[in-house]
Amino acid sequence: VMATVRSHDQYNTTIYGMDDRYRGVFGQRDVVFMSAKQAKICRVKNGERVNLIALTPDGKRSSRRMDRLKVVIYPMADRSLVTYFPESNHMLTLDNHDPLSGIPGYKSIPVELEPSD
Repeated sequence: VMATVRSHDQYNTTIYGMDDRYRGVFGQRDVVFMSAKQAKICRVKNGERVNLIALTPDGKRSSRRMDRLKVVIYPMADRSLVTYFPESNHMLTLDNHDPLSGIPGYKSIPVELEPSD
């Protein structure tokens, strides 16, 4: 499951810089954060490039994807991935929202990870 976050140099969808001092990422935003345990499960290493493919509600691969993201090992929950918002907005389907509040599910986007070429 993928969640989205904002960086330090960002206010809502306005990106003021390419640095995220909160997470130690500088000069780039094409990254995917994951725990060391999750990286081991996915058989990837820090700095490697991977692709994320959004899944449909029935678990099939969709055409929505993010390619060549750099893996960043970060102390976080296992079984989850994090990418930057708004770059990953297209990974969320319009029907992925809370039925009562209508809030989009930006913290719970089903994805599949594959190695990048």
